[in-house]
Amino acid sequence: MSPAQRPADPTLEAYEEGADRWIARRPPERRRASAFGRSLRAGGRSVGRVVDLGCGPGWHLPDLPPGTIALDGATSMLERVPGHAPGAARVQADLRALPFARHSLGAAWANKSYVHLDRRDVPLALWDLHRALRVGGTAALGVFAATRPGSEEHDHVDAFGDSLPGRRFSFWTGELLDTVVAGAGFTVTRRDEDPIGDDRQWTLTLQRDRTLADTVGPGMRLLLVGLNPSVYAADAGVGFARPGNRAWPALLASGLATADRDPLRLLREGGVGMTDLVKRATARAEEVSPAEFRDGLARLERLCAWLRPGAVAVAGLTGWRTATGHRAASVGWQDRTLGGRPVYLMPNPSGLNAHTSVDDLAGHLRAAASGPGDDGPAPHGTAGTGTAP
Repeated sequence: MSPAQRPADPTLEAYEEGADRWIARRPPERRRASAFGRSLRAGGRSVGRVVDLGCGPGWHLPDLPPGTIALDGATSMLERVPGHAPGAARVQADLRALPFARHSLGAAWANKSYVHLDRRDVPLALWDLHRALRVGGTAALGVFAATRPGSEEHDHVDAFGDSLPGRRFSFWTGELLDTVVAGAGFTVTRRDEDPIGDDRQWTLTLQRDRTLADTVGPGMRLLLVGLNPSVYAADAGVGFARPGNRAWPALLASGLATADRDPLRLLREGGVGMTDLVKRATARAEEVSPAEFRDGLARLERLCAWLRPGAVAVAGLTGWRTATGHRAASVGWQDRTLGGRPVYLMPNPSGLNAHTSVDDLAGHLRAAASGPGDDGPAPHGTAGTGTAP
C-alpha cells in the first residue's frame, strides 16, 4: 500500500494539531542521543549520511553529526527544527517508505518513532531501513518494552492518560523484538534500558548485516523460506536472485508472482512473504552449521506463531532435515508445524539442483499455497489475526 492509499493516521494528526502542547509538556532527554552521536564521531571517521528518523522538533539533532537529515511525518514538527538545528535538511516522509536510495545512509537515529507503528508493520519498515543503510551501517532503535502485566497485548493502542490524546503505541516483548530485528537483517551490538514513566524503553544499537531482510506481514497466504541467503542475493537485496536460480521463474509460472524479483510486490499483491531459515549469507549452504539451522528454526517458530501465515513452504530438504532432526523428511506436507502453521517441504530451487524443473517447482508452490486440505489454512486475507503471542 502506497502512502497515498493509507488511511488517516491518528498519531500524525495528534502531532499536527498539538505540537506546541506536546513540546511544552515534554522536555527532551538527550543522554542516549549524545552517546550515539559520540560513537559515530569516534576516531574522527566519517560514517556517511546520517538521518534522525522521527526527529520531532529536532531536539536530538545537535547531538548527532553535522549534516544529519531531519525526517518526520508531521509538518508541525519539521517547522520547529530550525530552532534546534538551523542548517538541517528537512524531509517529510513515512517510516514505511523512506525516500533514500539503497545503501545511501551510514547511520540512523530512531528514538521512539517506530513505537507509533502497528507491530505487524515494523518488519517491512525495518526492511526499508536495511535497504537504505550501507552494509555495516549503524542504527539506534528506541521502542517501548512490554514490562507491565498485559502490556504484551498492547499493539497500536491509545495510551491511558496520554498528554497528547489520539496517539497510538505498540509495546514489545524482548523475544518478539529480537525475532523481528534478526529477520530484518540486523545484529544487536548494544542494548540499553531506561524508565519512561510507568513503562520501560529499550534502545537497541544495531549493525546492518550483509544479508537479506524479511518481507513479511499480516495476512500472508504463504511464507516462502529459503535455507540461507547467498552472498550474491544479499548484495542484490532480493532472495533467490542469482540468474540460474529457478525460484522466481517458478513463482511466475505458478501464478503467485506477477513481477520478476520483486519481493515487495509478491507480498503485497500475491500474499507471499519471504524469509530464510538462517539469516547469515554464505557462498554455499554447506557453510551453515547444524546449530545455526536449529537456532533459525526456533526464530521461524516464533515468527509464524505471531504472523500466522496460511502455510509455510521450506525450499530445501537438507536444511529442514538438519534443523528438525527428521532425516527421512521428504517432499510434501510435514507432520511438524511451525508456530502451529502447516509446513510444505519442497526441493531447493538452486541451479545446482538441476533434476528439478521450473514446472515441478511451480507445482510445489501451488500445492503449498493451496493448503493441506479442508483442515488447512484459511484463504489469503484471512490467514490469521497477527496478534502478539
